This record gives sequence, structure tokens and C-alpha cells, in this order.
Amino acid sequence: MFDSVEALIAEHAELQEQLADPAVHADPARSKKLNRRYAELNQIVHAHDVWQQAGDDLAAARELAKDDEAFADEVPALEEALAEAQEKLRRLLIPRDPDDGRDVIMEIKGGEGGEESALFAADLLRMYSYYAESRGWKVELLDSTTSDLGGYKNVQVAIKSTSSDPADGVWASLKYEGGVHRVQRVPATESQGRIHTSTTGVLVFPEVDEPEEVDINQNDLKIDVYRSSGPGGQSVNTTDSAVRITHLPTGIVVAMQNEKSQLQNREAAMRVLRARILAKQQEEIAAAQSDARKSQIRGMDRSERIRTYNFPENRIADHRTGYKAYNLDAVMNGALGPVVESCIQADEEARLAALGDET
Repeated sequence: MFDSVEALIAEHAELQEQLADPAVHADPARSKKLNRRYAELNQIVHAHDVWQQAGDDLAAARELAKDDEAFADEVPALEEALAEAQEKLRRLLIPRDPDDGRDVIMEIKGGEGGEESALFAADLLRMYSYYAESRGWKVELLDSTTSDLGGYKNVQVAIKSTSSDPADGVWASLKYEGGVHRVQRVPATESQGRIHTSTTGVLVFPEVDEPEEVDINQNDLKIDVYRSSGPGGQSVNTTDSAVRITHLPTGIVVAMQNEKSQLQNREAAMRVLRARILAKQQEEIAAAQSDARKSQIRGMDRSERIRTYNFPENRIADHRTGYKAYNLDAVMNGALGPVVESCIQADEEARLAALGDET
């Protein structure tokens, strides 16, 4: 793995030259892509410098210890520092998900449990919104269908980062959220205080940076317009502002009715459609690869039950990583960091193991 560092350092220097060219910044899409890669390599270059310095310091201490025993006392600490620097560099050299720096489209859907499931969908959206706020991300509501008690039968949002660092990318953290989320609590509709179990589904897609990234033939689209049937102002039920787009080759259907304007709903629907087509293409590629190269944490089966939220015990448990904590109240208020970190660490371990198997 360490043999590849020199090539990455050379790539970093080349990117630095390109980003100094004003012509590059005239193309926002290219500039964003280059900045994202440059930020990723910055971490590797810095870690490599720290690793080299730690090695030099240890070698110098060992050499000086031959003449002065005082330097020998420093050797254990320097050996530990070198090991830590090497491990950090090793982890940074794990092949990253190329989409880590992307923003995401998230869809939360009510599942088993009727109204209680829809209410929990609203709770999950609130949790993700607070977590996004703590990370400095922005949440944009794209479309929603509310339930009778104020929950969500279905809600779609875009979550965006303002950083070019892939480690701060929304996909890097939220890609692990896709799957079935199980809640155990006394529903608002339960009069006898009995605990019920309900489920809510979460879908997460990396958002396409530029429309050109996903080639969509307009002849492959079936576009229907109809009247909205929910909140949205005076135009609801009076104009055909809602839009449904069907991508005929894949069968993917996206419907939007949140905006009053048909054009705005169409643009939002195309954003979601591109993200879903990109995700489908990536799933097909992943399915063709060996199992060893797949993440063992972010599986492609969106029917997988990934997490349980037990309100009576104030417990949250992730079934993929074994993470368990008794601070569910804090997590629902946005303190999702440790849960996400357990997924990231488990994913890194799986990738390291896969690299070891290949070696």
C-alpha cells in the first residue's frame, strides 16, 4: 500500500498546478471535482509527511542513544508515535468510495405500522435535520406526503455540504442509513399503553453533481402532469402542477408535487431521477464485482433491518456493527455521530480485510 504514496504525491502536485490556472475555475463542475480530489490527497500527503518525520525522529533517537542513554528513554514514545502515524496513513490509503464527497438525496417512507410508522418517519427526518445542522450541512425539502396525524407517508430531501473535503461529504456519512429502521414504543394512537413495533424505510442516493454525469435520453421519459393533492397554497387542486416522470428503460418512477410550479416540480423530479439512475448503475457494477470488494456494512439490500430505536429503554442498536447505547433521546435530537462512526470504522475494517485477502 505504501508503494502507491509516491504516485499520489505526484498527483497532488499536478492538481495543485491545475487549480492555480484561472481557466479551470471557469468550469464549475471541473473545478469542484478537482478540489474534491485535491482535498482527499491533502490528507494523505500530510499523513505521509508526519509518518516520515516520525521515522526520522525515531532513527535519530536510536543513533544518539548509542552515546547518551537519555535518548534511549525517548525511544518507546517515538516508536508509539511512528506506529500511530503509520496506521493513520494506512487507513487513508484504503481505496475510498469515489462518491464520498457527494451530496445526497434521502427518501424516508412509512412502512409497517400505519400512522405510527409515518410519525416515526417525521421523527427520523427531524433527527437527520439536526444532525445535518451540527455538521454545517443544508437540508432542502423536495417533496412530501403527510399522514392524518402529521407524520410522513413519504418525504424526500436533499442534504448538501459546503465543504470540498470528501471526509465532510454527506454521502461519506449518510450512505450507511439506507435500510429498514425499527421503532419500539407506545404509539400516540395506543390508548392502553402497549408497546408496538413499527418500521420505516430510508433510501439514500448520492446526488449527481452535473446533469451530464448521467446520460438520460428524453425519448426514454414518460412525463405525466396532474393536480396536487396536499399542502401547497392556492394552486393546489386548481392547476396541473404535480409531475410524475417514468424512466422507461429502468422502470424508475419519480413524482413531485411540493412546489406550485410545474417547472420546479419537474426540475426536482429530474434531480431525484438522476440520483436513482446513478445508484442503480453503481449497484449493477457492485453486483458484478467479487464479494470481498463490497462493503459489509452498506449492503445493497434496502429491505435489510439495520437499526432498532427502543424508546422505553432509551436504547439504540445498530444490527450491522453491534453498536449499542442508552442515549436514544440525544440521538433523536441529532447526536448521531457515534452511530455513524461505528459504521465508518466497521466499513474500514472490512476494506482492510479485503485488501489483506487480495495481498
